[in-house]
Amino acid sequence: MTGVSAADEVLDVVDRDDRVTGRAPRGEVYARGLLHRCVFVQARDARGRIFVHRRTASKLVFPSHYDMFVGGVLGAGESYGRAALREAEEELGVRGLPQPVPLFKFLYEGPGGAWWSYVHEVRCVLPVRPQVSEVAWHDFVDEDELERRVAGGSWTWVPDGLEAYRRLREFRAPGGPGGDPGPGPGR
Repeated sequence: MTGVSAADEVLDVVDRDDRVTGRAPRGEVYARGLLHRCVFVQARDARGRIFVHRRTASKLVFPSHYDMFVGGVLGAGESYGRAALREAEEELGVRGLPQPVPLFKFLYEGPGGAWWSYVHEVRCVLPVRPQVSEVAWHDFVDEDELERRVAGGSWTWVPDGLEAYRRLREFRAPGGPGGDPGPGPGR
C-alpha cells in the first residue's frame, strides 16, 4: 500500500462470530480494541526447519518481539487465504510460494487486544529475503531449538504467536484434529 501508513490501512471490523460489522483504519481498530482478522503462517524450509524472526522496532504491535509465524492483519474485504499468501510472500521476501494450507481458526484474546486468528502453514524452498521494514533478524531453526527458545525465556515472544504455537502443537498432537489419530480399529 504505497503512500498509506500502516495506521491508516482500512480493516474489516468483526464480531465474536467473525462476521464483518464495519470498517475502520488500523490505528483506530487498535486504539479502540476492535475485533478484526489476522493470519499466522508457519513457514518451513526444504529441510523442515521453522522460520523464526524478530520484528522491527517500528511495528505497531509487539515491536522487537520474536515470532515463529509470519503474517498480519487482513485488509478490508480480503480473505484469510489471500492474506496468508500475501503476508508470507511479503515478510519472507519471495514470490511464487504455494498457497498456504489453512489449519484452524481461533479468537485470540490477550496482551495487545483481540482478533480472529487463522493459522496456516507453507513450505518455502525459495531463498528468503525478509522485508526489512518487518523483520530485524531471521533464521530457520529445527523444532527442538524452537522449543528450547520458547521454554528458555531469554527471548521475548509475541503473545499471540505463542498462543497460536501452543494451539498448533495441540492440533498436531497424537489424537488432535491435525495429528496422528493413533492406533485404532483396523490399524
